[in-house]
Amino acid sequence: MTMQDPIADMLTRIRNALMAGATEVNMPHSKIKEEISKILVEEGYIKSYEASGEGATKEIDISLKYYRGEPVIEEIKKISKPGLRKYLKVDEIPYIKAGLGICILSTSKGMIVDRKARELKVGGELICTVF
Repeated sequence: MTMQDPIADMLTRIRNALMAGATEVNMPHSKIKEEISKILVEEGYIKSYEASGEGATKEIDISLKYYRGEPVIEEIKKISKPGLRKYLKVDEIPYIKAGLGICILSTSKGMIVDRKARELKVGGELICTVF
């Protein structure tokens, strides 16, 4: 059976692992998932990620981050869905929790966070929000 929304599956796996108190989570690999993982590491929401395996068995292993026993990621939410894509102009990009959270956007400049999209003055598809 094919997966309809692999990004939503990734975010759900992270959310479930955080609720269970797990330190790691793994999932099937894709370039988009790897880009999202890279952004989450750069922004300090997860410790690290590692791609392993070859071909169809390739996976991404994500090390989750906790601070004083609580997960660093309080909320991770998919916005643009396969049935309803959410595209934004640069002046429509929201500030998550007054700038404390981030939006991950897919733009012509690649996968970037809201702050960088405003700096580059580009809009795009709003993939997810993280706080």
